[in-house]
Amino acid sequence: MAFRSSNRIFISIIFLMTVNFLLGQNNSTANQNVVVLNDAFEMASLDTTRRIWIYLPADYQSSQEKYPVLYMHDGQNLFDDETSYVGEWGVDESLDNLAIDENINLIVVGIDNGGIQRMDEYTPWLLKNYDSKPKGEAYINFIVQSLKPYIDNHFRTLPGNENTGIMGSSLGGLISHYAVLKHPNIFGKAGIFSPSFEMAPDSFQFTEAHCKNVNSMLYFMAGDSESGEMAPLMLKMVDKLHECGYPAANIYSKVVEGGEHNEKLWRDGFKDAIRWLYGKNNN
Repeated sequence: MAFRSSNRIFISIIFLMTVNFLLGQNNSTANQNVVVLNDAFEMASLDTTRRIWIYLPADYQSSQEKYPVLYMHDGQNLFDDETSYVGEWGVDESLDNLAIDENINLIVVGIDNGGIQRMDEYTPWLLKNYDSKPKGEAYINFIVQSLKPYIDNHFRTLPGNENTGIMGSSLGGLISHYAVLKHPNIFGKAGIFSPSFEMAPDSFQFTEAHCKNVNSMLYFMAGDSESGEMAPLMLKMVDKLHECGYPAANIYSKVVEGGEHNEKLWRDGFKDAIRWLYGKNNN
């Protein structure tokens, strides 16, 4: 069994190297350790397929280490200007720097959004002033039931919840908040950037019902120049977590002066979030 597992990992790495070579023939800005794992990964819970990216630490192939994993939404915008529609986060460059400067190493799995399906897939509740068809539960079930088992089976991961995170912005922040409270046995960390709580009033009732037995690490961040409700409602949610007994040491919240609702805000805040969630002091 151990031999078969190692063989699968070896084959996966060879596949990734081949795809990486092909990526190098275009105008991609993604680093060499970022590759497309699958252009059409099956999402049975949503009856569709989706492109999946993976970032591997620079020393992945030369070591036998196992690594924490972070699952991120809006994969188009994480690594590559060529696929981004509003600018990339620079996740790969930031993680390369953190590995060198602070010895923080992790695997990132990026899941493309579904375009016109994005709003429905990133929301588990009916949205305010929008004719939504919530598919958020099915989307998170895909990560929990299909994608995470695949990643843990094919790569050297630390699969426990204390080493598994989820992160996103806007509606991606909303669905990350939902995921970490709904599945605390899977996700022990969450980066919740500019969460769209104003669009989902039911998120507060859900939080009150699910926060009492959760000990995950939650990093909240928003800008004070986003919508008028963005930062205040984020802080209201943090207060709600405190009120129901959520460990204060497990929550970090930050309001960025002048921060607007865009990739620059999230790109600039990414390193600090990773330091707090995955740095040695919180592990």
